[in-house]
Amino acid sequence: QGQLVESGGGLVQGGGSLRLSCAASGFTLDNYAIAWFRQAPGKEREGVSVISYNGAYIFHGDSVTGRTTIVRGGGRNTVDLLMNNLKPEDTAIYYCARMRDGRWIKHWTRRDKYDLWGQGTQVTVAS
Repeated sequence: QGQLVESGGGLVQGGGSLRLSCAASGFTLDNYAIAWFRQAPGKEREGVSVISYNGAYIFHGDSVTGRTTIVRGGGRNTVDLLMNNLKPEDTAIYYCARMRDGRWIKHWTRRDKYDLWGQGTQVTVAS
């Protein structure tokens, strides 16, 4: 089945940057589309970014477009999310997830397309 573990969260000042990492064990990340989602208190979990298994497709959510980059870590078996110009509204728990079938990449914001989730990492942006 495998496991996903997120890291890199923390407290950052508004306007700052952060790099989150999603590490896999038990399977190879490069064989799957991987997405980052986030969930703020009292809100629905929303898609942040997704990268296809070969990197040919990358999509970002409207609220983070222009401020995020998603990259594969190659031999580290990771997928990283780089965020800059952070805002207080970016405060949330950030999760990475494995897409069950990469053919659904254009429906990447649908949570039912994912079969494995990490436990999340907290990101707090101070104003």
